[in-house]
Amino acid sequence: MSIKYCIIIPTVDISDYIRENISHILKLHFRDWELIIIPNDAVESEWRDERITVIASGRVGPADKRDMGARLAKADILVFLDDDAYPQENLLDVANQYFADSHIVALGGPAVTPPHDTFWQRVSGAVFLSKISGGAPERYVPIGKVRPVDDWPSVNLMVRKDAFLAIGGFNSPYWPGEDTKLCLDLIQKTGKQILYVPEIRVWHHRRAGLMAHLKQVGAYGLHRGYFARKYPQTSRKLVYFVPSAFVLFVVLTIIVPSIIPDMLPLLLAGWAAYTLALVKAWLDMHRYETALIALTAIGYTFLSHLWYGLRFIQGLITPKLISRLR
Repeated sequence: MSIKYCIIIPTVDISDYIRENISHILKLHFRDWELIIIPNDAVESEWRDERITVIASGRVGPADKRDMGARLAKADILVFLDDDAYPQENLLDVANQYFADSHIVALGGPAVTPPHDTFWQRVSGAVFLSKISGGAPERYVPIGKVRPVDDWPSVNLMVRKDAFLAIGGFNSPYWPGEDTKLCLDLIQKTGKQILYVPEIRVWHHRRAGLMAHLKQVGAYGLHRGYFARKYPQTSRKLVYFVPSAFVLFVVLTIIVPSIIPDMLPLLLAGWAAYTLALVKAWLDMHRYETALIALTAIGYTFLSHLWYGLRFIQGLITPKLISRLR
């Protein structure tokens, strides 16, 4: 018996990225799918395929759009994609194998930087290719084995519709970070597993330019800091606190030598260790990118660590976080 999928794509409007995404969806090997595109405003569909629906939502966040799409879906499995991502042709074929197991409630896979992205987009993507620089490279390249996870980004996430609706969907005012709450609810309320499957792959365009990159990284840090208090089960992990510890180290480097000169050798040793860590990060990045892109990404990494760390602290001390649509 075949499994039907509903692909749900929230977007602001119909962009060239959306058109690219749909051109790849139309090439999926497994054909039993429907597609719901949800822009802010009503527009006439450019596609004559009866499986494609375009429906307006008004100016609401991605979580609200995905919840809306899920309620309209006629399928058994919901496939969440970002508007600036597109799937590999065998995406649904691979998913069929794992959803045959009733103990699996959701699947997630990597969102890989497209090879035709610009130099600066690839630099932004390279930052996430090492545990040292980005924390979770399996989210960006297909590495490691199939394994359970407790948190996965909605750029490439599939969920059983009945379970999704039973827990109330995303039901989240946060962006980014809406997927953290969803995954936690799925695990706690269904008692089933979310699997990371490296073969479930999409391609995801990166931010072009340093400021756009830091804006994204800062949003991640802000929400993760807030979630470390609100959802400690999955967000109060040491790895998320490390950039903030680095910020503290940088501040100490500036202040302490003039007060306690004897601390200078210890601080220099800390910087030497950080430099070695960046060398390891460069080697990790260079496995997937050119030497120049990896080297440029080291500069991005330093600034990313500082900005994520600062925003994490901000999120940690924020009484009530209100996400802003961008």
